[in-house]
Amino acid sequence: MNVSAPSRVTRAAEGLPRRRFTVAEVEAMVAAGVMEEDERIELIGGELVPMSPKGNQHEVVKVALLRRWYRAAPDDCNLAPETTFRLSDDTYLEPDVVIYRRAEGLRRLSGPAALLVVEIADSSLRYDMGRKAALYASFGVRELWVVDAVKLSARIFRAPSDKGYGETLDFSAADRLVPLVAPAAFALQLDELEIE
Repeated sequence: MNVSAPSRVTRAAEGLPRRRFTVAEVEAMVAAGVMEEDERIELIGGELVPMSPKGNQHEVVKVALLRRWYRAAPDDCNLAPETTFRLSDDTYLEPDVVIYRRAEGLRRLSGPAALLVVEIADSSLRYDMGRKAALYASFGVRELWVVDAVKLSARIFRAPSDKGYGETLDFSAADRLVPLVAPAAFALQLDELEIE
């Protein structure tokens, strides 16, 4: 007999007021064991939002991208894969990669200080290019790349404002992606990644 665990996702409170959480409160819940440390959630405006499960192609592309960038990264830059990117007291997102200046430090990293944020999507493509991109823009992330792990294409978002990104550019696997803010060492063509 196969008994599955109850879902941790609920819609029981739709339309009702909800309690807002802060990043500090969520971190305290994890420290107390109320939530699992590796539970895939994001905190958006104080609400806990479950993330889509990562597909195999997502992981394959992420590993190839990180391998390339770790080799190419200048000494003054750091890469933070799957970090908790604290954007405000009540919002954090979990991007696949954040590139930032080492002097900035991860603890002090803010949206405008990030040189490049990358989301790799298979099942979450619409969310990453829509709601999540709008969130990054509202927090001043200057450049966001959303990589479609299935089609091996990318959309680059630039010129953030409270209304979203002012510039979006689409690229195929054979096009060269060149960051505007991050060092040119992070430029690449998706079809040149060593995908296993």
